[in-house]
Parts: sequence; structure tokens; C-alpha cells
Amino acid sequence: MRHQNQRIPFLSLSIAFFSLSIIIHCKKDAGARRENVGTSKKDSVLAAKKDSAQAEAQKPKINYSEFIFPAKKKDSAMAVFNDKFSAEERYTILALNRLDSKNKWRADTLAVPDKIDTTLMMYSPFPTHLDILDEVHKIVLFSYPIQAYALYEKGKLVKWGPTSLGKKNAQTKRGLMFANWKKELAISTVDSDWKLPYNFNIHNTLGIGWHQYDLPGFPASHSCLRLLEDDAKFLYKWADQWTLNKGGASVKANGTPVIVYGDYNWGGKKPWKNLVQDPKANDISIDDLNGIIKPDLSKILEEQKKTDEVKTQLATASEAGRPAA
Repeated sequence: MRHQNQRIPFLSLSIAFFSLSIIIHCKKDAGARRENVGTSKKDSVLAAKKDSAQAEAQKPKINYSEFIFPAKKKDSAMAVFNDKFSAEERYTILALNRLDSKNKWRADTLAVPDKIDTTLMMYSPFPTHLDILDEVHKIVLFSYPIQAYALYEKGKLVKWGPTSLGKKNAQTKRGLMFANWKKELAISTVDSDWKLPYNFNIHNTLGIGWHQYDLPGFPASHSCLRLLEDDAKFLYKWADQWTLNKGGASVKANGTPVIVYGDYNWGGKKPWKNLVQDPKANDISIDDLNGIIKPDLSKILEEQKKTDEVKTQLATASEAGRPAA
């Protein structure tokens, strides 16, 4: 019995030690898993940033040359321009110079790319991807400095193009706004003779919206955001409207977020003319856009959450065959 009594404590001690070893080992494994998860997330973020940087670096190199319209020989120069380039090529070149076909007579010097891409994506001054927008379904950015807009879906640039924002004494409001209501043909409140195709309001009280109208190669609107016709049509279908509460007196959920930012070099050289000397002269950096978007990001995501909830409610009500609240 004495021999057995001596072995029992030893056996108990061995079991306890073994159990403790298992616990310590499990804790180490759990810690390692948590560390691996953290590392995995960090690696994913770094990989995404690396992909974005590589995408920017892989943009095709574009060189620009000048096409000059001498004041005393403008008609003959225009004839050469029309003969040298096809209709699609002319459209592309004019768009890069913030002009439409109707206003090409205003040109004095055009920046002409050595490669023609009718989608304009090859010439984008905006980054192809913005990690800061990965969780944002859709957003529209309007740049005053380069008179251009960009559309992003979950951080990916899907389209960009020229615009003409508010002139110096009637500038477009800067900051975050949201797409509200749209009308295929609206009438201007400034002048009833002004017809505004594919109008999409973004500030109801100020009456600001984007729509098709003349692009003369500089900021010329009465605070609205002018677009080429094809671009206005695209945005008309692409952007989401607001949702109003029953009776229409208040907003239940906002539409697509819109940010107008920056300032124009009033009276200075048109920024796109700098492309001849520096093809990247109009490029906007990821860091600059991050700085513009970050102050409004929480509000954008907050409003997006409301919109998603309202869409779910409407879909559920529709499936149940009952009117939405």
C-alpha cells in the first residue's frame, strides 16, 4: 500500500502537467491563428495597394502634340483638322480639350494624343482604383481644377469625361451632395429657353444638377455640371435617385453620393494644354483624392446603409404584394 500511495501523487502530477501542456499549446495555437488572421488581413490590404500602384504604373504612355488654329487662318486649319481625323477621332480630341463638336470653332490650340481611345479611359487623369472607396457602391467626383468627372464602383474607375462647371461668378457648390431626382428633359430656372437633356439634380434647393449642354472649353455654366450628350445619358441611367417618404415631403434615403472639389485656374492656362509638355500634367494622385474623400467617407457609408435598408424594405414589400411604408 505504501508503494501504491507513493505512485498516486506522481500519477496525478503527471496528468496535471500533461493537461497544462495541452492548455498552453492550445493557447499558443489560438494566438498563432489570431496572428495569422491579422497578418492575412494586413497582407490583403498591402496586396490591394500594390495592385493599385501597379495598375497606375501600367497605364499606357501617351504623348501629345499641338494642333494650332491661327486666328487669320482658322477656317483653313479647321478644314485640315476635319480632313485629318475621323468623326470619332475628332470627338475624342475635342473631349480631351473640354470641347464638344458645336464649340470646336472656339479652339485655338488642341492637345492631340498619339493614340486614339474613344472610351477616353486610356487618358484618365483619375486613378484606376481607390482603396478608400472599396466599400462604396457608387460615387461621382467632379474636379474643378481639370474640369472633369469620374465614376467609381467599389473603388474601381468605370468612366470619366469632360465637364464645364460653374463660371467664376456663378460657381458650382463644392463638397458632398447626393443625386436626387432626374428628368429626361428639364427647363432651366435661369432661362426658360434653355433645354437641359438628361438632367439629374444633386442639390434641390439650389437647383444644381448635371445635364447635357455646351462644352466651350472652360467653366461656363450657371452652377450646373455640363456634360457631353453620351456622358449625360450614361449618368442618367447609372446613378441612383433618392427615395422619399410617403407624401414626398421628406427624404427617406439619399441617392448616389457626389463630391465637387477644388478650384480652377481662373484666367490662367487651360490645364489640358499642359499635356503637350507633360502627359501627366493633369493626373490626380491617390493621396490627393484620399484627402478629398476621407472627411466625407463616414457620411457616405452611413447614407449608403440607409439606402440599402430602404431597398431591402421595398423589395420585401414588393414580393409580399403590399405597398411600401
